[in-house]
Formats: sequence, C-alpha cells, structure tokens
Amino acid sequence: PIVLLHGFADNRSVFVLLRRALLRDADGTARRRTVVSLNYSPLTCDIRAAAESLGRHVEEVRRRTGADRVDVVGHSLGGLIARYHVQRLGGDAVVRTLVTLGTPHSGTRVARPADVHPIVRQMRPGSPVIEELGRPAPGCRTRFVAVRSDLDQIMVPTSTARLDHPDLRVENVLVTGIGHLALPVHPTVTSLVREALAGTRAYEAPGAPERAAGTVA
Repeated sequence: PIVLLHGFADNRSVFVLLRRALLRDADGTARRRTVVSLNYSPLTCDIRAAAESLGRHVEEVRRRTGADRVDVVGHSLGGLIARYHVQRLGGDAVVRTLVTLGTPHSGTRVARPADVHPIVRQMRPGSPVIEELGRPAPGCRTRFVAVRSDLDQIMVPTSTARLDHPDLRVENVLVTGIGHLALPVHPTVTSLVREALAGTRAYEAPGAPERAAGTVA
C-alpha cells in the first residue's frame, strides 16, 4: 500500500494525477494496489501530533490490507510529518520507503509573515522539531528518497529539501525547472516516485552525492 500526504494549506486533491499513475503499470495497465490520499486538518498546529495521527492512519491501512509495511509519499510539510513519524515515533518498523517532495528537512526561511501559524514556525531552521529530527536515529529501517527542485521558491534555500543525516539511507534527487506546487503533479517527478517505490535503484549510504534527474525547458 502507498500513503500520500499533502503539504501545508493544501489537501489530498493535489495527488489526483500521481495516485492515478501509481494505480497503473508503466504500460498503462490497471494494477491492483491500494493508494490512499490522506487529508489532515488545516487547523493542525503541531507536527508531532500530525505524525501521531499519520501513524494511526498507517495502522488502519495495514489492518485493512493485511500488509506488513507501507510506502509513504509526502509533499512539503507532509514529508516532514512522515519523517517525524518514521524517526521519532517508531514508524520505521512499518514504513518501507518514504519519498519526500520539496520538504524542508533542515527548515525553510520563506514568508516570514506566515509565522503567525505555529506549524510554520516548526518548519523554521533551528526549531525544536527540526533539531529533534537531526538527533541520532541508529538502526532506522526506512529508506528515503528526497526530491528537490532548483526552482522551488518555498524552500529557502532550495538545498533545505535535501535530507542529510548520518544514520539514514537516503537518495537525494535534484530536478530542475519545477516549482514547489508542481512537484506532486509533474511527469518527471511522477516517474521518480514510481521508480523509488518499485525499488529499482539501490539506496545510497549516508553522504552519497545528489543525483540529477530531468531538465525542464
């Protein structure tokens, strides 16, 4: 099963095209697979609480499908919530692969007026949540693919969407010419997500170089 988690001030409709693609094989043939797009409340004020809620949803998906593990794709804040679930709440026992799209792994400095929302403050560099995610995570079983774009104006700097942690197995992927809101719907990113979840590439050891994928004219 695949669980899709949207970003801040968004909803699950952002994944309509990606969900449709994941329900089909590369040749367009329909595939029997469970793909669940979750909504979380725009009133959510704490990443930790959202991560706990994600854990309950994941357990429900596992119970309903009989699967031991799930894959998760998170866009922006959704990726940070999923990472917290994996690293800090034991979610690595049930999340096989986590793909993040434009997620502020080391915090973003964009749009200071948005700080009125507490969850935005948690996405700032140096926030308690960001510092917590930087702590040791020995033995983490989840594999990570962190996709970032050089044209992402929400991730400031754009390198914040890289995931660099000495205890995590991560493949960082750079795409070019794709804006933040387009990441969940762009064909290049869709192909990357399909590839990541198919497990066709080896996952890199900590400190591996970033991979470039796709250029948009």
